[in-house]
Amino acid sequence: MTGVRPAYYELGYDEDFGLTALTERLALAGPGTGLAAAIGCAEGIADRSEGEAAVELGEDARRLLAADLPERILSTVLQAASGHAFDPAGHGMSCRGWLERTSEVSTARLRQDKRSYAPPPVRPVRDAELCRLVVAELGAAAPALVPDLVDALEQVVTGADGDLGMRLFLRALKAQAVPVPYEQYRRLLALGWRFGFPPAVVHDGLAVVWPPVTTTRQGIDGDFGLSRLSEQFPAVWPYHTPRAAIAHVLTHDGYERPPGSEAAVVWEDTRRMLDSGLSDATITLLWLAATNRGHGIDQFGISGREWLEQVVEVCEQRLAEVAPGYVLGPPAVRTDGREAVLRELRDLAPLTAGTAISPAFQPLEGAAVMDALEQVVTRVDPDLGFRLLLRVLGILQPPLTEEQYARYEALAGRFQYSEDHLLFSVDHLVQRT
Repeated sequence: MTGVRPAYYELGYDEDFGLTALTERLALAGPGTGLAAAIGCAEGIADRSEGEAAVELGEDARRLLAADLPERILSTVLQAASGHAFDPAGHGMSCRGWLERTSEVSTARLRQDKRSYAPPPVRPVRDAELCRLVVAELGAAAPALVPDLVDALEQVVTGADGDLGMRLFLRALKAQAVPVPYEQYRRLLALGWRFGFPPAVVHDGLAVVWPPVTTTRQGIDGDFGLSRLSEQFPAVWPYHTPRAAIAHVLTHDGYERPPGSEAAVVWEDTRRMLDSGLSDATITLLWLAATNRGHGIDQFGISGREWLEQVVEVCEQRLAEVAPGYVLGPPAVRTDGREAVLRELRDLAPLTAGTAISPAFQPLEGAAVMDALEQVVTRVDPDLGFRLLLRVLGILQPPLTEEQYARYEALAGRFQYSEDHLLFSVDHLVQRT
């Protein structure tokens, strides 16, 4: 992937870094940024992560310097990546001089922690296949880019460093707000993963031409919908209001789904629950069990149905903001998998009988919770019932056999969950021999 270097996400990066993070900061500073302000931006990037980010900043600059690219090429790519916000030539400095100054800023920051620090030899990424793939994506975007920029970026990719060339390409697309077709975006995400980038390096700020919002499972990692929402209400939660907590969850569409996707899924789950005729008491019990009494709606005088109506309202607000063309309609009634989920619920009855959820608060009797889950499976939706069951099992922590887990895997596949769904919920409960 990237030679001897660990992946950037393994180093703790969750956003852009190095020289491309600097070009982004310069772009945000706006046109006409002065030299002192530009150096301040470089110092700010170098100081991230208690100075650890200076490593990538310095190495990026030195990789370009080591390639001995013409000044014209350096100027073209750096200007495009920063949205023409900062031009070293306007301050009597060449691009090479600016890169040398950036490297010096990086080294100075690292020497604050280790006075003997000396920059190591650069480690350019020259993987032929990765470079070929980046060049192919450059070609796909070429009609929307200036020809000189396409040529300059290709020279960086093939003559300097495929990793940095890829990131400078992404920055140029973002700085110029180039519309990126969804299929190309998915290729860029996959390519970024091979370079070890966190997904945000590709996703954040890119003008993706998203397909319409749907409630399909494509692009979902881990839990989703109403069961995922319940997980966000632990005993201590960092939101000012319950509605703010709901809104926060709904912004997490992931990197492959159109904005508004999670709101659409939560809305369908919640609407099914409301339309099912379940009693207030049953809905309240289910919410308290799935949240481990984290947000005790009963303590606030809110009934289960009133709470779900609030969830629906926040979902509709989110969809109106980011996907106004999405048409809300009665969710289809699903019965596939009902008997299989019911068998698993009944198989767990001996494990949950007499078990209390939330012993630190007013306890919820395990058998009553399982009965409420059975009502979800039979009257609402087997898929939602199974997801809520997994959520409750994660709270109750009963031991599971390998045979049970194998059946859960079959159900997860039937309902098209991601591979991570069981891993994050109940995998740790399996008593493996």
